[in-house]
Amino acid sequence: MGKGKTIEEVVKNNLCTGCATCISLCPLSAIGLIKDDSKGIYLPRLDTEECNQCGICFDVCPGHSVDFKGLNIAIFGQEPEDVLLGNYLNCYIGHATDYDIRYNSASGGLVTAILIFALEEGMIDGALVTTMNKEKPLEPQPFIARTREEIICAAKSKYCPVPANIALREILEEEGRYAVVGLPCHLHGIRKAEMVSKKLKDRIALHLGIFCSNMPNFKQTEILLRRLKLRTTEVKALNYRGEGWPGKLSIELKSGKTELIPYPAYWSGFDGLFFPFRCTMCVDWFSGLSDISCGDAWLPEVADDKVGKSVIVSRNRQGEDILQQMLQKGKVELIAIGSDKVIESQGGFLWKKRNLRARLTISKLLGKRVPIYDNDLLRQSPFGAYLNSGLLYLESFLASKRSLWWLLDIWCSVLAYGGHIKSRLRL
Repeated sequence: MGKGKTIEEVVKNNLCTGCATCISLCPLSAIGLIKDDSKGIYLPRLDTEECNQCGICFDVCPGHSVDFKGLNIAIFGQEPEDVLLGNYLNCYIGHATDYDIRYNSASGGLVTAILIFALEEGMIDGALVTTMNKEKPLEPQPFIARTREEIICAAKSKYCPVPANIALREILEEEGRYAVVGLPCHLHGIRKAEMVSKKLKDRIALHLGIFCSNMPNFKQTEILLRRLKLRTTEVKALNYRGEGWPGKLSIELKSGKTELIPYPAYWSGFDGLFFPFRCTMCVDWFSGLSDISCGDAWLPEVADDKVGKSVIVSRNRQGEDILQQMLQKGKVELIAIGSDKVIESQGGFLWKKRNLRARLTISKLLGKRVPIYDNDLLRQSPFGAYLNSGLLYLESFLASKRSLWWLLDIWCSVLAYGGHIKSRLRL
């Protein structure tokens, strides 16, 4: 246990994931949330006068360590045989049968459909989800959705820091059964918190995970708006995905005009550069501690689909049973696939997980603290991965300094921009 240790140590060592688990689990409410504009992320702030150093915030924090062996055994009863995918029962390609939900989601609408089904079937009383803040349109707003309409309004991806687990406090304060939706780091924090709080464990009935390559910081959206010659004060509403697959970025301006830019063209040139340092050291990709996890189906056989399909992984009997009930009641369409297809669907991005050892090594050489994982989860990295990791940290350093963004402009100017994005971006 972390008696005497607090979240301050994690923040000081740049290991905070920004998940906000510590804020909700602090028994004295001694931790607040701040937005660090210089880093473009959320961070917890400890009130040292209120803190009694109980260590709970440190115990539930996924930033400094995650005991994947212990958590997998506690959740699934065994360690995973597949180091990339994690424990699973079945894998599918599928989508929601409700066309509007499917069309207006990031891909396939599975998470939204599952939450609505669980709510209407009485499995849950609410769901921890995230929408964009109406008052601050470039910032997310985690909340507990208790109606179909509230679940639908939280659909689509949020490519910005999301302190989702700040809403765990409401789950702890109000009786009921809840679903939670999050990225791997959010699920890591929730599962660690459930080991500390029996009340939380008893109230969370369903864990839905989203595939994640990295969590962009707020600077990524800032530089996009800058290149579109838009000021943040002009934005009335922003949606990163939706309107079919792979979807479009929608920027509604206060002037009444709406900008629509195809995904993922609007990130071309700087995707993967604007992220918290801790993201580079993540060992998870497929939300391996969830009951069901979903992601984009980047597969040749669905390349012509313009509405949206998801890759779905059921990881335990509970998750599988919900999917089968939905299939029987016509709420989803599912096609069974092999686990190799799930890996293939994300294959172009899985360097992040396969080359983790290289990034941890380079980080240590740079004098950085790194998270503690189970050693057998870390594969040996090829020599080239060490060179790429060094380049990654150099590029991320440039991205972290607004004064150096002109160098990123030069970098992007040599890339091939197509169609609408080429005419809109300032190159």
